[in-house]
Amino acid sequence: MTVALLGFQGYLAYSAISGQFGIENREQILADIDVLKSRSAALQAEIDAFRHRSTLMDSRRLDPDIVTERARALLNMANADDIIVMVDPVSGKPLSGKFDELAKDQLNAIIAADSIL
Repeated sequence: MTVALLGFQGYLAYSAISGQFGIENREQILADIDVLKSRSAALQAEIDAFRHRSTLMDSRRLDPDIVTERARALLNMANADDIIVMVDPVSGKPLSGKFDELAKDQLNAIIAADSIL
């Protein structure tokens, strides 16, 4: 009986030091907790952003100017009195010059890129 109890105490001591939840694995568990907390904070920020966007679509708080602006952006439409600024998709900087010249230059660039392939 004594040998069995000593063996059981040895097993408990080994588990307390090297087991899955032992002293040696404490740092790994704390690191996992930190990773999960940061992931939880990122997800909470994403949830808050979606919640904010959904409250903007509330019919009691809907701003007609924002609705028309978003609709025109999604449909690629403009009013006659709108000022349109063309932006280079690569650099994000506004383009200058006439539209016809810009379209011709972009078309030539596409043709040149296709001929290289």
